[in-house]
Amino acid sequence: MPEGDTVWLTAQRLHRALAAQVLTRSDLRVPRFATADLTGRTVLDVTPRGKHLLTRIEGGLTLHSHLRMDGSWQVYGSGERWRGGPAHQIRAILGNEAHTAVGYRLPVLELLRTADEEQVVGHLGPDLLGPDWDADIAVARLLSDPARPLGEALLDQRNLAGIGNVYKSELAFLARVTPWLPVGELPAGITERLVITAHRLLEANKNSFERRTTASTAAPTGSRRPGSRLHVYGREGMPCLRCGTPIRKADQGDGSRERPTYWCPGCQSGPTS
Repeated sequence: MPEGDTVWLTAQRLHRALAAQVLTRSDLRVPRFATADLTGRTVLDVTPRGKHLLTRIEGGLTLHSHLRMDGSWQVYGSGERWRGGPAHQIRAILGNEAHTAVGYRLPVLELLRTADEEQVVGHLGPDLLGPDWDADIAVARLLSDPARPLGEALLDQRNLAGIGNVYKSELAFLARVTPWLPVGELPAGITERLVITAHRLLEANKNSFERRTTASTAAPTGSRRPGSRLHVYGREGMPCLRCGTPIRKADQGDGSRERPTYWCPGCQSGPTS
């Protein structure tokens, strides 16, 4: 599932291509909204909210989409070949005279009144990259269920919006605890530092699809060796950049979906399941 920084950057690209432009093409390929015609309306803005995308359109309408695991929005210039996937995977097309935005494999796509946006994003906690970011509220929500494993609490978008499996693993590594450690057992001050670090990391990566945590001011190794953009995520069996212990991988959660979790047994203390 894309992290909040990826969704933020996607929103910026869509906004640059569509905002303040009149739609000359509109095609929503989901049964419920297949007859909706947005042509002739002006796109007002494209706003990210956590991992949600809100495309606001003249007339009090919002196109709400969520990428989840496999979805993507691609922007093409006039006459440019579409390369995001086969035609049967296209769920939405929004075009103007200069650009066309194509949504591929979108598991969530719905047209609603802008006044009703809170029905789809009102449950979210403070957005790590949004104007509503509030570190104190995020800390309070994380600590509201002290028995919950850290990794699960970080992924719960009701606590803070924007963290996925990558940042979950990286943040636990930076805190030197495993993602299975109950939030209430974190050492004093660590929860506050985790929240500050999460905000700093997403801010540092929001302008690039090539995510890096090891070269940020929040990271202790500062490594730029090939294959070392991240401390632990995706590095199963490879040596830890800090201590050399092989990185391990396991699933975390209730089993309803894959939640790959990476950690270093040498650097991180706490339970491992």
